[in-house]
Amino acid sequence: MKHLLVILTIGLTQLGLAEKPNVVLILSDDQSWTDYGFTGHKIIKTPRIDKFAAESLTYTRGYVTSPLCRPSLAGIFTGLHTPVHGITGNDLLVNGAKGRASRINPETAPFHEKLYANFQKQPNLARLLGEAGYLSLQTGKFWEGKPQRHGFTHAMTHADPKKGGRHGDAGLKISRNGIAPIKSFLDEAKQEEKPFFIWHAPFLPHTPHNPPKELYDKYLKLEPNKFIARYYAMVEWFDQTCGELFDELETRGLAENTIVLYVTDNGWIQSGDSGKYAPQSKQEPHEGGIRTPIMVRWTGKITPKMDKTTLVSAIDLAPTILKACAVEVPRQMTGLDLRDTEALAKRDVVFGFDGNHDMQDVNNTPSNCESRYIVQGDWKLIDHINDTSFVKRYNGRYTGRPGNEAGKAELYNLAKDPHEKTNLADKHPEKITALRKSLDAWWKPGK
Repeated sequence: MKHLLVILTIGLTQLGLAEKPNVVLILSDDQSWTDYGFTGHKIIKTPRIDKFAAESLTYTRGYVTSPLCRPSLAGIFTGLHTPVHGITGNDLLVNGAKGRASRINPETAPFHEKLYANFQKQPNLARLLGEAGYLSLQTGKFWEGKPQRHGFTHAMTHADPKKGGRHGDAGLKISRNGIAPIKSFLDEAKQEEKPFFIWHAPFLPHTPHNPPKELYDKYLKLEPNKFIARYYAMVEWFDQTCGELFDELETRGLAENTIVLYVTDNGWIQSGDSGKYAPQSKQEPHEGGIRTPIMVRWTGKITPKMDKTTLVSAIDLAPTILKACAVEVPRQMTGLDLRDTEALAKRDVVFGFDGNHDMQDVNNTPSNCESRYIVQGDWKLIDHINDTSFVKRYNGRYTGRPGNEAGKAELYNLAKDPHEKTNLADKHPEKITALRKSLDAWWKPGK
């Protein structure tokens, strides 16, 4: 009988009738890789994510493809690097237009539409899973216009610029105001007897930092700086909302056949002087801006492990999901299956692209590049594009950091200096040459 069941299962899989796993992709918004209990934070409490990490194949040396949310999310959604998918910044500048290009103004709206249309041509998770019979729900952050045009069957975001559509609009209410839309979607998926994919990108712990009062009061007793305490409270609030989602899957009996993945869109180090972020975090290709834990849980199918050495990239998420769901991975996706530890060990390198917040040229978005970065083994190179526009815009970021003047390459040994306090560029020019050669083989400005 046992052999008969195995044969039957193989036969059903070949016919495409075996039960397909559901997929939930959780995307934290503006959170440092250090800000979890399981990564060793001494004050912040994240019990639900800590438990999830212990149940998952967890990589603590994960990296996003950009230190800014829109290009980073685009890379996660498509499994493509920034120069390939073409979304290199959050907003757009148009010659002759004052300030950032409006999505409403008839003269500048077509430039945004061009970005959406080009992005629509790229492969992505929602469309590929939809072609395999999945229902899909978009919640939270989403920048690329109406989600349905990119394959989602259901969406919270309306993307109407006349109603404030920009980066998620109504979708940004998820988790801050409960998860009722997810519950309704799960009801529908059950009724239609279809597998589902949920893009869960809550606006947490992102600003506005307005946590529940009891959490703020809790952290204010542990951290007297109000800005930092408020951010800490936001992180725990986000943790609580993740628990709400985990519990919903468990209550419905979905936990075992649902692949749950986790990543942060970009980092955040809270400033103690204001509600803004500190240097070397968001919008910068330092560890505080690009490093994130990447986790995959599939109960009974993936063995939990805490991996603190293997390098992984956010572009690995899409091929991992597609392969687990028996969907062919497009050749454009160069990431690896996170379950394939041998392939990951052989690669031992990740890359990324840092662009200006505002895209400079809709017809040549890679020209928005300010720096490239590579992490290979213990070494990291930030290779700045040293031109006058970079110096003009970013020299202020490096003030007070000796050896890190604008435009100068930054080289760090992350094993000895994980917070990038000592630039070793002058001591190891040969290492810069080798790493820059690898960067050029990956992507070179002007190619």
